[in-house]
Amino acid sequence: MAQHGGGRGWYGKVVGAALGVTVLAAGASAWSAQAGAVGGSSPRAESSATPGSIKPVSVTIAHASDKGARGVNITIDDGPDPVWTPQMLDILREYGVKATFCMVGTQAQAHPDLVKQVVAAGHRLCDHSVAHDTAMDTKTQAYQSQQILDAERMITEASGGVRPMYYRAPGGAFTPYSRKLAASRGMRPLGWNVDTKDFERPGADAIVATVQRELPNGPTLLFHDAGGDRSQTVEALRRVLPWLKSQGYSFGFPVR
Repeated sequence: MAQHGGGRGWYGKVVGAALGVTVLAAGASAWSAQAGAVGGSSPRAESSATPGSIKPVSVTIAHASDKGARGVNITIDDGPDPVWTPQMLDILREYGVKATFCMVGTQAQAHPDLVKQVVAAGHRLCDHSVAHDTAMDTKTQAYQSQQILDAERMITEASGGVRPMYYRAPGGAFTPYSRKLAASRGMRPLGWNVDTKDFERPGADAIVATVQRELPNGPTLLFHDAGGDRSQTVEALRRVLPWLKSQGYSFGFPVR
């Protein structure tokens, strides 16, 4: 797993607030409404499950696509963001592509309208922790639990009751404990095969070239819709999606 290190100053601005939120929320019970497969029924219907209906999933880190050998999974991390998320939603809609949005809890809490738009468009939600701490794997189990469960609650609240279906550790900082905890909440640990490096803003040409070069590594592609200027990602997506279609790939979701 690639580790996103330097250049994450944007997250420093939210960590303090996020930690305050997690302390306040530590005693709150996690939401238990279970989302089904997005796209087949309304978001509201998916949120009507009872607490006992949360079904544990595999603790192994998912990479494969539910579309099989010629499937690809578009995953978009760190948002939602009021500038970039709507633009990415427009592009995904233009090409008829569904994606998985790995949301930071504080971002979801700040922009519930965008979370609802993501769900209404048939995309899936993923828990990406509260504060995007890429050193989570070095912290206590209590801290890991707080980051995962509080983000689950924030995202579910913001969505209007649709729970995240995956958990992606910031920077890939999974632990056996965090994977087991997420899986027990029905959130499949989610990895990636192609890190487009779009967070480093290497230029749209470089992002596209990375996808084309590294796609043989596996089907799950990593992009970002927050944390700074994501205009290069927007442009790269506009070029990558039709290219993938022209190569005979179909767009799916990570296996559950």
